[in-house]
Amino acid sequence: MKILDRYILTTYLKTFLSVFIILMLIFVLQSVWLYITELAGKDLEIDVIGKFLLFVTPRLVVLVLPLTILLSSIMVFGNFAENYEFAAMKSTGISLQRAMRSTSFFIIGLAITTFFFANNVIPLAEFNFYNLRKNIAKVKPAMAIAEGQFNQIGNINIKVDEKSGDRGQYLKGVTIHQKKDKSNKNHTIIVSKTGELMSNEDSNVLQLALFDGNYYDALQPKNYKEREKKPHAKSTFEKYTINVDLSKLNDVDFEKQDVSSKYTMLNVKELDYSIDSLIKKETTNFKELAVTMYNRSTVGALNSNIEPKKIDSVFNKNSIYTLFKPLKNVQLIEIAINSVNSTNQIISTKQRTLALREKNINKHIISFYEKFALGFACIILFFIGAPLGALIRKGGFGLPIIIAILLFLTYHFIGIFAKNSAEDSSLNPIIASWLSTFLMLPLSVYLTNRATKDRSLLDLDGVLVPLKKLLKKKTITPINSDILLDEQSEDYLHLNGYSNKKLIDIIKNYRQYDFDDSYRNTSLLILKNRGITEEELRFGGNLTNENYENALRYKSAYDENSNIAFKLYFITLTFSIIGAVLNNNGFPLLGKILVVIGAMASLLYIISFIKAFINQSNFYKILGGKIMSNAIVLIILGVPLYFIYHFYFKNKLKEDLKQIR
Repeated sequence: MKILDRYILTTYLKTFLSVFIILMLIFVLQSVWLYITELAGKDLEIDVIGKFLLFVTPRLVVLVLPLTILLSSIMVFGNFAENYEFAAMKSTGISLQRAMRSTSFFIIGLAITTFFFANNVIPLAEFNFYNLRKNIAKVKPAMAIAEGQFNQIGNINIKVDEKSGDRGQYLKGVTIHQKKDKSNKNHTIIVSKTGELMSNEDSNVLQLALFDGNYYDALQPKNYKEREKKPHAKSTFEKYTINVDLSKLNDVDFEKQDVSSKYTMLNVKELDYSIDSLIKKETTNFKELAVTMYNRSTVGALNSNIEPKKIDSVFNKNSIYTLFKPLKNVQLIEIAINSVNSTNQIISTKQRTLALREKNINKHIISFYEKFALGFACIILFFIGAPLGALIRKGGFGLPIIIAILLFLTYHFIGIFAKNSAEDSSLNPIIASWLSTFLMLPLSVYLTNRATKDRSLLDLDGVLVPLKKLLKKKTITPINSDILLDEQSEDYLHLNGYSNKKLIDIIKNYRQYDFDDSYRNTSLLILKNRGITEEELRFGGNLTNENYENALRYKSAYDENSNIAFKLYFITLTFSIIGAVLNNNGFPLLGKILVVIGAMASLLYIISFIKAFINQSNFYKILGGKIMSNAIVLIILGVPLYFIYHFYFKNKLKEDLKQIR
């Protein structure tokens, strides 16, 4: 490896590791805060908390790694450009691609490693994380009595209106549903005004003392006829104590792993097998539903018990109801309505069930392709960040962080919206998995191309080039140095009588005086005869009026861009209004086409307006004006009222140009 490659790679790795560690700590703390209710007050051992953090970390790599690559690339290559290190490289013939070679190999290797990490480590971590959370939730059920909701603790289901005390031991408004024997039904209901947790938090027995309440117990005799009488026992009490055995609940094995079916816990091979099995099962369910609905229609048995009779006449009535009596007709209609309602209910129920199964299949497909998309995203984000840093020429933690966060949020939110849409099949799950990555691909190609050719980040002129070709481009007429005044003319005699200072003023500002090139050339000739050469005038800054020439160039550019904006302004209004009218009057297709054309014209109009405004601002900077201080007002008024803005400033720039001396 050459010294330059080693230097760039070392610099990148240092920044990459620093940013990765910082972002990982931030996201881990955010995860701890997210799951704080599951950890707080459980008196967990240090090793359990350590396992929790260890298992939650791999799932954060999906977020942290792309953001780290993007931010590190912008910072490192932006710092190289800011310190003119890229300029030094280019002076020796080293291009941007050559400078990125060592880091490109590193990123490609990292992308491959990321796939194996996502395929093996993340599913294992998800498996352990889910089971650990499940086991932590069983610890200290006494802490799980939340206000305003029923909480299952042992064989009782308890709800309290309010908790108080240093340990939350004092309860108000207690309602308990208690199971007994082997029945899963809540036959016993206890309601009390107050209660108190008497036992120690570390005890295996939860002792609950209830005060001033009622006790209702629905008895369950063995004789079913006796049960129909709904026998029960009801009483009131001043104090009632309930003991709940928590020995089995508090004896939690944190190493126990009994859940392994979630799609995030599967690798590529397992996902492929699961997807295939789920699709086959879904196909079978659809076939079973079709057979069920066919059998319910009794189409196959319509002719089984019918013995047709020979009749001489053919049925030619308008309705078959004429064949039956009114009472029979009512019965037939009721049977048909009940059959249709029953069928609709079955279809509605099956539709919800099938929708959940389809959502599960889509989640498996998304999880499958996400493992591949993550590696490609790392490569694409690198080729966004590196050239972007070279273009903005800014390193450090300021501007690069803002740009990186904006780009990453765009990438991340597009991915989230696409995946959410794909869950209910609004979007193909395969497309949803790759959408954010593929949308970033053109941006990476564009930025790499711009940085390679050492061009600016945005080139608004390039967008307007086709339009400028359609219009006649105004050019500044070059000076014709061959034209001179006649030595016998009165104008020549006047010039010859002027002082050197006056002649120099005419040479510099002949355009402002509305003189043609002959006056300028004749003034140069007279000064030359007086011993003042053209070179001396040039070195003294008296040959041309640089401010005027620059202002004239800006005015010419303004006129060109303003004319384009003026035409696009009317195209936008015309097509948008006509399209809206046609869309609301029976021609929706043509109307929408015109509206789209109007929208495209409006975008080009905004670009040309911005270009014209920049030319206008540069023009007034030469005059020492402060048009930029009124930029917001001018833009707000100029965009909707451009037909006024265009003509006003076109004449105003022409008049202000004459003020330059």
